[in-house]
Amino acid sequence: MEKSKQKRTFAEIVNKSRLMITGLRNNAAEVNRRGIDASFITEYENELQELERLDAEQERLKAELKMKTEAALTKRKQVESKLSEAKKVVKLSLPQAQWVEFGMEDKR
Repeated sequence: MEKSKQKRTFAEIVNKSRLMITGLRNNAAEVNRRGIDASFITEYENELQELERLDAEQERLKAELKMKTEAALTKRKQVESKLSEAKKVVKLSLPQAQWVEFGMEDKR
């Protein structure tokens, strides 16, 4: 597959953009003749900084989500354990006809 058709990673895009911005600044006179002026370079640099900020925020949110997911799974196991314990007590304490009051549809 051709290099141009391969999907670039975030790091590649950032690194290539940094190099491009440096090159554009160092050769401003030459590229200005072809339509890339200082405002283009500044805008490009600002967009790159915003991209990096958004990526950092996204990574932080992913980490936060992972922690919340783990906490939710732990809490779910605790609740399921309580449910199981309560069902056992109800089954031993009350006749099967009353189990429906507890949301239990078990046959035995």
